Amino acid sequence: EVQLQASGGGLVQPGGSLTLSCVGSGFTFNQYAMSWLRQAPGKGLESVASINAGGLNTNYADFVKGRSLIYRDNTRNTVYLQMASLEPDDTAVYFCAKFKTPRKWVVGTMPAMYEYDKKGQGTQVTVSS
Repeated sequence: EVQLQASGGGLVQPGGSLTLSCVGSGFTFNQYAMSWLRQAPGKGLESVASINAGGLNTNYADFVKGRSLIYRDNTRNTVYLQMASLEPDDTAVYFCAKFKTPRKWVVGTMPAMYEYDKKGQGTQVTVSS
């Protein structure tokens, strides 16, 4: 069974930093691109950042570009999202998601939601003073 376990969320003050982690199991982790998604209260799911299977290519949504870093450790089956300069608008549940096609990568744009076949349970990030 494919499982994605996200952690690292919490309450952080505006301007603060946070690193989220997601451990994948039940599939060959190093064969799949991974993404972080988020859903703010009352809003739809949106892509935040993506990384290809090998970890050398990344994409970022405009709203986090320049203040976030996605990276992965395939020896630990883990993908990370490091976020800085957090704003109240970053308050959301953050999910990691697995691409459904091995070794597929979307060049130059954030992947559409149909690219994913599994989303983890999410971790809450709240940015507030």
